[in-house]
Amino acid sequence: MNEHLDTRAVHAGRGDLADLGVHAPPLDLSSTYPLHDLHAAEAAFDAFARGEEPAGEPIYGRLHNPTVTRFEHALAELEGTEAAVAFASGMASLTACLLAVRAKADHVVALRPLYGGSDHLLASGLLGLEVTWATAETVARAMRPTTGLVILESPQNPTLGLVDIAAVVRAAGPVPVLVDNTFATPILQNPAAHGAALVLHSATKYIGGHGDVVGGVVATSEEWARRLRQVRIVTGAILHPLAGYLLLRGLPTLPFRVREAQTRAQVLAERLAAHPSVARVMYPGLPDGDPCGLLGTQMRGPGAIVSFELAGGHDAAARLLRSLRLITPAVSLGSTDSLIQHPAALTHRLVDPAAREQNGITPGLLRLSVGLEHADDLWADLTAALAQPAVASAA
Repeated sequence: MNEHLDTRAVHAGRGDLADLGVHAPPLDLSSTYPLHDLHAAEAAFDAFARGEEPAGEPIYGRLHNPTVTRFEHALAELEGTEAAVAFASGMASLTACLLAVRAKADHVVALRPLYGGSDHLLASGLLGLEVTWATAETVARAMRPTTGLVILESPQNPTLGLVDIAAVVRAAGPVPVLVDNTFATPILQNPAAHGAALVLHSATKYIGGHGDVVGGVVATSEEWARRLRQVRIVTGAILHPLAGYLLLRGLPTLPFRVREAQTRAQVLAERLAAHPSVARVMYPGLPDGDPCGLLGTQMRGPGAIVSFELAGGHDAAARLLRSLRLITPAVSLGSTDSLIQHPAALTHRLVDPAAREQNGITPGLLRLSVGLEHADDLWADLTAALAQPAVASAA
């Protein structure tokens, strides 16, 4: 399609509504479906078992749901991939990718930092996969004959480093690369255009955008989608239809939510960088935030997450969180309201402490997901909290 991204976000997944005689996408909550034609049902079941997306009627809610499929088609269109497969959460999405790999390989290469849940799943060995931790520069050396996947995030969680996806794809050779695109969203970055085989989103975040839905999705080729559907069927990890409906409803406003929040994040990052109680600010939009020059080439903007480290460490961070009135201390991100959290204590608590330190996840680090409030109001909340004695005294 030649339409602008904003237009596609509005119309993706809705192309058949006029033929259906409706304006809003329908919500199908059925757990099972009538099967009067047994021969057709047998053929459909066989297609499900092969991981195909059957063209006929659904059979059972664990196998397929029309509302979820509609969301998948829309997300694939925005990411520029052949298909997408939706799951009950972002972690369910990653688990499905790893299980699909485990059927043929026993080793993955992963670039830290990652979301703490992803890091913990890989490090735990629960899925029988061995992991080698690498940087963008050491991916080629980390590869083995049994390597089945390379995993990265860009921007990285929570330090917001940008990774050159195309360079990692080249280093990985024939091994597929999975990119967690949650922070960037399809609005700011399309990893498949740079060679990524799998593009993962915690749809709970920006795609949902209102803090009221949990889900995950992987945009990919039809070949990979078949493998992921097979995993989803046997694990029962399909996205709930109501969640699929809410995620589809969030797509039309996604470009505007992301860009407006990004504008506010840039203002706050610049102001935080000049504050005496802040030891450092991590944000791709700052002069030193994009050393590889990926903004404007790989990524269309710096995003709406700002991480900053307080000079006073853990105690100063705890005091600041207690002092905020407008910004909500909570995990997650990408909502219309601003959220702030302490990675070392929460999202990355289960990451190896040495790895946390090595990757800059310090006791004084806070991750701020900037919402749609006015930047001056957010700044007033932050400056009041930064002025608290236990926060400011360490500056």
